[in-house]
Amino acid sequence: MSRTHRNGWFGVASVAVGSFGTVLSEFLPIGLLPSISADLGVRIGTAGLMVVVTGLAAAVAAPVVTVATSRLDRRVVLIGLSAVLVLADVVAAIAWAFPVLLVARVLLGVALGGFWAIGAGIAPRLVAAADTIRATSLITAGISIATVVSLPLGALVAATATWRVAFVIGAGLGGVALVLQLIALPAIPSLQRIRPAALTSLFGVPRARVGLAVAALLFAAQFAAYTFISPFLQDVAKVSPDVVSVALLVFGISGIVGNFVASATLDRSVVGTLVAGGLALAAAVAVLPLVAHLPVAVFALLVVWGLVWGGLPLGLQTLMAGATPEGAEAGLAMFVTTIQVALAVGSSLGGVAVSVSGLTADFGFAAVVALLGTAALVLLRARSTRSHLTLAHQ
Repeated sequence: MSRTHRNGWFGVASVAVGSFGTVLSEFLPIGLLPSISADLGVRIGTAGLMVVVTGLAAAVAAPVVTVATSRLDRRVVLIGLSAVLVLADVVAAIAWAFPVLLVARVLLGVALGGFWAIGAGIAPRLVAAADTIRATSLITAGISIATVVSLPLGALVAATATWRVAFVIGAGLGGVALVLQLIALPAIPSLQRIRPAALTSLFGVPRARVGLAVAALLFAAQFAAYTFISPFLQDVAKVSPDVVSVALLVFGISGIVGNFVASATLDRSVVGTLVAGGLALAAAVAVLPLVAHLPVAVFALLVVWGLVWGGLPLGLQTLMAGATPEGAEAGLAMFVTTIQVALAVGSSLGGVAVSVSGLTADFGFAAVVALLGTAALVLLRARSTRSHLTLAHQ
């Protein structure tokens, strides 16, 4: 490995720490909502707004930050976003009223949306072309690892300290990422100015349009089911609370493994990997209610589900980066906006399904949505094959 590429991997690692810090900061407070509502004098439902506003802010920030900073050195932008992450967690840690906490969470959403639109696509600028997917998988691994760590860490904080400690931890991770990026990231000059029209023009590119639709459907399917995985395990599978924690840990660890497995299969076929993942996601959530009385089968399906979900975000991100004629950042900005909205919509529709027809019906609904996303991928693959055959005969 050359010195240049070795230094590039150090830069990738610094961005990976940033990805871990932003996602952990997003999810860590979820288990602390009762403590926050009691301390700041708001209802638990109102306290839940701190999760919603972060996602909405990220959805807006991804395209806005991408366009507004498109002429700046990407190193400067990433360091700035890490600084916003630190500021957001510091403000949250000292928040004396709930509106102040909401402001902090909006700031976190800005860091989250901007970081993923720019940081997730930075690997090709740091490492050799052959290592791009592997380097990107290291950055996206921050999502899986932070998801695994956030729930048990939040529970530990709730049991041993005040909820404010969670935000101190987030600020500390953001500070580490900031220092590492200052040391490890080289200058990364902007390649082109991105105009707002470049974002909307994506809907005129068939591959990008299908990619966004697939991302929306698969993320909506995932969170329609995953939002209610704990109630499903307790009420349908009749699993004890302690075993639920183990099951979620198994799911999360499988996701970390799946992220790196996908980095290998994506080198062979992006669409093929996504089609297989979409089918496996649909099958896992559809079959789970049917085998809920068999603990071993439930755990086996959770492993499959985790493996699949660990790789799907990386695959969808890779698809969008390659489908964007205006450059990867424009595609990733719209990708972040799409998945944040899909996450909220999927969770909401899942809640409606649970309320109207129960948990089993919700999992069936999620399976159907996942199949719709997979069908769109199959059509995209068939269209690409026809195009290649046409060109070959000309």
